[in-house]
Amino acid sequence: MKKFLSLQILIPVLLIAIVIGFFTMVSELDRASSDEALLQLEESIRRAAVACYAAEGIYPPDTDYLAKHYGIQIDENLYQVHYDIFASNIMPDITVLKKE
Repeated sequence: MKKFLSLQILIPVLLIAIVIGFFTMVSELDRASSDEALLQLEESIRRAAVACYAAEGIYPPDTDYLAKHYGIQIDENLYQVHYDIFASNIMPDITVLKKE
């Protein structure tokens, strides 16, 4: 009888732990995927800026120029891009942040 009562308690506790573990794992995978997308966008912008410099001899003035001439697509609902250019012959400072 005692063994039966301990199983009645143990099984629901184990099921709850499994469900919590599953949702934690899914959440971590989603976060990792989101972080990778952010890094890929930043690298794409950086590569397009370098390609522009190689082709035109200047770094692009802004991300709109990259979108129009080099096909960069930025989902402005998800990401905020800081593109700070000092001079047309100096690599711009590029930072991509996820919007909350």
